[in-house]
Amino acid sequence: MTELFVRYIHFISIFILCSMLVLEYLLLKPEMTLNEIRQFLRVDGLYGLSAMTTLAAGLTLWFIVGKPAVFYSSNWVFHLKVGIFIIIALLSIYPTFFFTRARRKTAASIVIPDRIKNIIRTALFAIVIMPLLAVFMARGFGL
Repeated sequence: MTELFVRYIHFISIFILCSMLVLEYLLLKPEMTLNEIRQFLRVDGLYGLSAMTTLAAGLTLWFIVGKPAVFYSSNWVFHLKVGIFIIIALLSIYPTFFFTRARRKTAASIVIPDRIKNIIRTALFAIVIMPLLAVFMARGFGL
């Protein structure tokens, strides 16, 4: 029963993470007001919280309640998934710091660099790959 609960938390966290990343992308404009930046940061906070919850539930499944740890540890597809998750986490650092600094400025609006949109696009593309890798793992690839 514990495993089912942890898996449920893991899936819900993933859905929220994906939703918040899409919402971040939709909220971006070439120029944003301070209120829009605050709204973006609230969404970014939920994105970060869901990423931490996804990670915590995933680690719990890996080491405590899921299949034996060796199932995951010896699977290169799983390591690829973890690597992509880490890349997505690292990509999200720059937009978070940019908007946190921009929130403190006094200008009426802030010009958003194209780099921010490209980073979020890259993270969205990377997230699309992860369910495919999960299906591969479920079918026994990578062992």
